Amino acid sequence: MIVGLGNPGPKYLMTRHNAGFLIVDALTQRNKINNYKEESKALVAKSKIDNIDVLIVKPLTYMNLSGEAVVPLLKYYKIEISDLLVVHDEVDLPFAKIKFQHNRGHGGHNGVRSLHNLMGSNDYSRLRFGIGRPSNPHLSVADFALQNFSNEEQKLLPEALSLAAEGVECFIVNGLNLTATRYNN
Repeated sequence: MIVGLGNPGPKYLMTRHNAGFLIVDALTQRNKINNYKEESKALVAKSKIDNIDVLIVKPLTYMNLSGEAVVPLLKYYKIEISDLLVVHDEVDLPFAKIKFQHNRGHGGHNGVRSLHNLMGSNDYSRLRFGIGRPSNPHLSVADFALQNFSNEEQKLLPEALSLAAEGVECFIVNGLNLTATRYNN
C-alpha cells in the first residue's frame, strides 16, 4: 500500500503539505492509473506496477486524521504494516530532497502521528519529501506548510515529483534498502 498524505480539495492542491498527494499523483500518471474510488474515507486505486499488486491511497480525512482512513484499509485488505509506504512532506529536509526510511518517529508531523497512534506502531516505511523551513522566523511551520509552493519551487516541482515517483516505483519492485541507497543521496 502506497499512501500519499495531504489535504483534500482545491484550496490545498499546491500547498507544501500536499507533497504526498502530489507524489502519488505523479506515480499514477507515470503508470496510467486512473481508477480511484472512494473507500473508507480515502480515494483508493488498485493496480499493478511492474506486475506487482499495489493499492494507492489518498486519505480524504485531512492530514491530522490520516490514520482514520489508512488503518481500516490495512485491515480490510489484510496488508501488513511492513508492506506500507507513507509519502509525506518534511520540513527538516531542504526543498525537493527525498529520503526513504523505516521505523522512525513522527518527528512532529501530525499526519504521521495519527498513523502511529491508530496503528500502534511505526514499523513501516516512509518517503519524506523536503519542503524546507520558512525563511521568515515569524512564520510558523504549520502556516508555512499550508502555503502554496513558491513560484521558483513550482518551476522545479515537476522534475522533483517525477524523481520521487520513480523512487516509489523502485521501492515497490526492489524494497527499502536498495531504494534508500539509490535515492537518499
